[in-house]
Amino acid sequence: MNRPASRLVERFLALYDELARHLQRRTGSRERAEDVMQDTYMRLLDADARNEDARIQDGRAFIYRVASNLAIDAVRREQRTQGYGEPEASLPDPGPGPQQHAVGNEQLRRLDRALRQLPPNSRLALLMFRVDGLTHAQIARRLGVSESMVAKYIGQALRHCRSQLQKE
Repeated sequence: MNRPASRLVERFLALYDELARHLQRRTGSRERAEDVMQDTYMRLLDADARNEDARIQDGRAFIYRVASNLAIDAVRREQRTQGYGEPEASLPDPGPGPQQHAVGNEQLRRLDRALRQLPPNSRLALLMFRVDGLTHAQIARRLGVSESMVAKYIGQALRHCRSQLQKE
């Protein structure tokens, strides 16, 4: 026994051509738009089965919202699956090469040497400020000195490290 078509399904059928054109523009593909149309129809049948169509005030807006959401999902799904194919040989490796690693390691060794040459309070103040993210007040309490002394320690450490890194 066939049930009569719901108001949503009837409205969907009346909007079919207009909605299909809208979805084709939205998805960029006729095939994808047709898939979304079919999914929209199935969602509307489901809404009818749950008697949701009685609560929907603007059937056209509801149909467009359902179809638009499904179109967004379809486009996103396709974009995600496109990344799982074979890697393209023309894409460059974004990571640093061996030469950049060597240069970076050498700069790191020079910075480490410069830090070791600093007086202990200057080194600690700089590391607490840059690495630990402490404020001048927090560093001053930990080192037992004034905040202005912490600023001097950090300035001294930065000047020393900068000059050591620029030497070679």
